[in-house]
Amino acid sequence: MRIITGKYKGKHFEVPRSFKARPTTDFAKENLFNVLRAYVDFETTRALDLFAGTGSITLELLSRGCPEVVSVERDRQHFSFVRAAVEHCTAGDDEAHFRV
Repeated sequence: MRIITGKYKGKHFEVPRSFKARPTTDFAKENLFNVLRAYVDFETTRALDLFAGTGSITLELLSRGCPEVVSVERDRQHFSFVRAAVEHCTAGDDEAHFRV
């Protein structure tokens, strides 16, 4: 899994094979964010990522400048992975706010 654009562009994360969820493909993320970009100013938007899975969308939202992203994930293994990935990405970034 990798972040495709924004301030964390190019960061890679290995998703454990034991995960039930698979990361959103780069193609799907690019299309989703191309549509959203026409309607949303990411730098002023608070976002909610329900069923966060691997955290791919959460990381893209933070990378694109969302000041706050709330991720919801009930699977403990996925939750731990998302939290670790976000903390790794945003280390030293005082502007990024993330809640799980």
